[in-house]
Amino acid sequence: MSKDEQLYSDIPPTKLRNKEEKFKPAKTSWFWIHVASFFFHNMLENRFYAFRYTGMEQFTDEDRNIPTIIFAPHCNWWDGIVLYNITNRIFHKEIRLMVEELNRFPLLRRGGAFSVNKKSPQSAMTALNYSVEVLGNTNNILGIFPQGIIRPPYFRPMEFQTGLAYIAKNAAKRYGKVNLIPVAIEYTFLRDNRPEVLVRFGDKVCLDTPDINRKEFTHKLERSLEKTCDDQFHQISEGDLSNYKILFKQRLKWYRRIEQRLKRIDVKSKSGV
Repeated sequence: MSKDEQLYSDIPPTKLRNKEEKFKPAKTSWFWIHVASFFFHNMLENRFYAFRYTGMEQFTDEDRNIPTIIFAPHCNWWDGIVLYNITNRIFHKEIRLMVEELNRFPLLRRGGAFSVNKKSPQSAMTALNYSVEVLGNTNNILGIFPQGIIRPPYFRPMEFQTGLAYIAKNAAKRYGKVNLIPVAIEYTFLRDNRPEVLVRFGDKVCLDTPDINRKEFTHKLERSLEKTCDDQFHQISEGDLSNYKILFKQRLKWYRRIEQRLKRIDVKSKSGV
């Protein structure tokens, strides 16, 4: 397989590029959040027929005042935009999203992204400590792809780097408690000619003590996300979307509306058969 055909790599992009890149924090404002929301909302709605989600019913009003981390698998380009829409349109908060190659897309800082450079342990630690800091503002939700690199869909077993456990442990130490929410994201065709985004929120993991073993806690989070994704896959395979709410759903194209009308016409042959 040539380099152009290599879809996935076990080496993080910043290590491949081997360039010194300074840490860049998120730099949001009222104006830029509205600009980002306009673009990221429309990007999804122009590409996908619908966005459905389930599992939000388990979260209470009390959870809104607890530092929150959402973590998900990372398999394609849309994942960050989906997390933005989840945070902005479902949780009604601002996202703080760790992006490895932010220096190539600096405008994403205006939407809540901040950089991480895995080439340097010191630089990576700066990003982790910044993650703990932003959790102090409960208007923020921290978004993490804990596998650390893009993996194929349905990659098993899920293996996390220990950065998520480090953030959670120090957030619990500083703020008393942190909620970690596994998020399964599926991009699939159902009955329309356009794909849909399906999101499932798994059982939240509440951490209220820093007295944890990071490696053991990482394995617990791995199992939590893997179960959430597998449960969603099983649910979709059975065609059971009855518990899903709709964030948006497009109007059918003109030719699909004609098709629906034709299906309602009871055409009988002259013979009555």
